[in-house]
Amino acid sequence: MQTSLTKPLLEARDIARRFGGLLAVSDLSFEIREREVLGLIGPNGAGKSTTFNLISGFIAPTRGTLAIDGENVTGASPERISKKGLVRTFQHGSLMKSMSVADNILIGTIGAVPRAERAERVRETARLLGLHGKLADIAGTLPHGLQRLVSIAIAFAARPRILCLDEPLTGLNQTEVAATLDVFERIRDEYGSSVLLVEHNMKAVMQVCDRIVVLHHGRMLATGTPQDIRRDPRVIEAYLGAEHAH
Repeated sequence: MQTSLTKPLLEARDIARRFGGLLAVSDLSFEIREREVLGLIGPNGAGKSTTFNLISGFIAPTRGTLAIDGENVTGASPERISKKGLVRTFQHGSLMKSMSVADNILIGTIGAVPRAERAERVRETARLLGLHGKLADIAGTLPHGLQRLVSIAIAFAARPRILCLDEPLTGLNQTEVAATLDVFERIRDEYGSSVLLVEHNMKAVMQVCDRIVVLHHGRMLATGTPQDIRRDPRVIEAYLGAEHAH
């Protein structure tokens, strides 16, 4: 676990998003610090996906501000936010199923790595994700768990400062989950990147995250270390249930 002394890379201040009469996110403030794994959790409908889309530029906040490295990026395009070092995956994957694993990862290097260095970046990223033996395979023929890893590899091939992952553990078996959590820790510890994890697997979140933000009805319910969150009576009542309170 990382210390709380690292500076914020991303700061969201009082962000809100309204869809017609629905206030999906309301007055939400949080930060992603350097070299940390931050969990974003909450019941279905809590505002996690909207928050994810807000910070990655896919929708603009109705009000509030977003900053990366101290620069205001409120309302900026996904491309500009990506250039600032925040890259995301998508819940249903972003891989090109008819292409090889190598060519999928190669897509993630475009614009981030000089052409002469791309092949080595692809190999290094594949090794990190445990995909080095699958580079020639067609991505769509891989088991679901490996397809998830390819999606993460595409996003991390650019070596973003903030890697945002939308439910990356869905459909993975216990062995695959454990291996993927190891990857998240290596991304943080060896590459110095931060990871934002939107995930329903509470055991995994509690194991890998340095801090957790809990949303409920679009608002911040609680934030703190996994130990803080596990013991918070508001979180237990709204989301975790008593079995997680030990």
